[in-house]
Amino acid sequence: MKKSDIGLIGLAVMGENLALNMERHGWQVSVYNRTVIGVEEGVVDRFIAGRGKGKHFAGFTELKDFVQSLSTPRKIMIMVRAGSPVDQLTDQLLPLLSQGDILIDGGNSNFEDTERRIKYVEAKGMRFIGSGVSGGEEGALNGASIMPGGSVSAWPEVKPILQSIAAKADDGTPCCDWIGSGGSGHFVKMIHNGIEYGDMQLICEAYFLMKDMLHLTNDAIASYFEHWNEGKLKSYLVEITAHILRQKEADGSYLIDKILDTAGQKGTGKWSVVNSMELGMPLNLIATAVFERNLSALLDLRKEAADVFQRHPVGQESDEKTIVGQIYHTLYASKIVSYAQGFNVLKQASEQFGWQLDTASIARMWRGGCIIRSAFLDNIATAFEKNPALNNLLLDDFFHAEIDEALPYWKRLIAMAAMEEISVPAFSSALNYFYSLTTRRLPANLLQAQRDYFGAHTFERTDKERGQFFHENWTGHGGNTSSGSYNA
Repeated sequence: MKKSDIGLIGLAVMGENLALNMERHGWQVSVYNRTVIGVEEGVVDRFIAGRGKGKHFAGFTELKDFVQSLSTPRKIMIMVRAGSPVDQLTDQLLPLLSQGDILIDGGNSNFEDTERRIKYVEAKGMRFIGSGVSGGEEGALNGASIMPGGSVSAWPEVKPILQSIAAKADDGTPCCDWIGSGGSGHFVKMIHNGIEYGDMQLICEAYFLMKDMLHLTNDAIASYFEHWNEGKLKSYLVEITAHILRQKEADGSYLIDKILDTAGQKGTGKWSVVNSMELGMPLNLIATAVFERNLSALLDLRKEAADVFQRHPVGQESDEKTIVGQIYHTLYASKIVSYAQGFNVLKQASEQFGWQLDTASIARMWRGGCIIRSAFLDNIATAFEKNPALNNLLLDDFFHAEIDEALPYWKRLIAMAAMEEISVPAFSSALNYFYSLTTRRLPANLLQAQRDYFGAHTFERTDKERGQFFHENWTGHGGNTSSGSYNA
């Protein structure tokens, strides 16, 4: 029997479609799944007799047989739920593997877990890759954005397979390249998902303004999103939003109007925010998007509060075309801010963890297959190629000009939304980040004085060199002892 080129464990939606994608690109694939649907039929048998029938698959229900079916060095992609299932499966596999074999975790694992697993697996003579995979079911089957990182020597072994199944950008470049060592692949996927949270919230606020302030029909709003998808805002999420708004039930009513306004999450957005705080990098907009999902879940509380506090909109008069234009510019500018924040977190993580991330390459990897794929990722890649040391995307000449153009519309819309008492938290967060970023002197001098007053936490002075810390005896009763300086 011919040995398989790669093995895949986990035949749920993503795993099954990735296996089909691999086989379609000429790879012999062994598949294994631990769970059983019923007494008669297992997941593997169902797949081999169904979507995998007549194709280059070998199905196994015993892990040892599965491992022995693979050519060396063995390459095994694990597509199971993140967390302890990955650890359990790794422990089951390691005794069956040989020196140099490669495990690839393609789930949404926490990057710190990936760092730990790499050290553990490498200590036993094998190699481990933590790979972000974005694109959902469609991407898994037809081409995803794939972000591998981990054991560096494993990349040449898996590169032909992973790049063959990745989405291709318009210029033919695979949306898959080596991210770096350690847990960098899963960290980049985490930030991708955080940006995804931000993009979705921004689009929702654009929809909300057109629905609640302009009272447009779903079809009219869909038409605007379709138009926007032909220009600067061209993206997968804008495209599917138009489709969603036009979707009708059997009775002719719109499905969107019957969907409960409580949103869920799986954790990667929250992880993005937590890690940004640990790295000391602002991720305001994405944090707002995460908290808005939390707030949406408080449905009963929101209903109670809505009954207590009556709205009193001003009812400003403005024509539809003008306001929709403001929404367009605000959505675009806020999107730029979100990506600027996300890439700043990536740059800080790269420096702190020694990953040497190529931000231009990452932007290009996100151009196809993934959920946040959009036209302006080319502009982001160009900005970082032109200046790899770029401190913030907003400082690039192209994005500087884009923000300058959008700003008058952006601030007018935020002011109008406030007067009409319509919530646009992510749009507002983006604008406030921009204003804080471009303010030469913020009121943090008072904050530092307060901290030193009650806690002797010290402060720096404008008339002294940076790095020198001082404590003031504010009350005249304290001593000269300070608690030391720290960032908080």
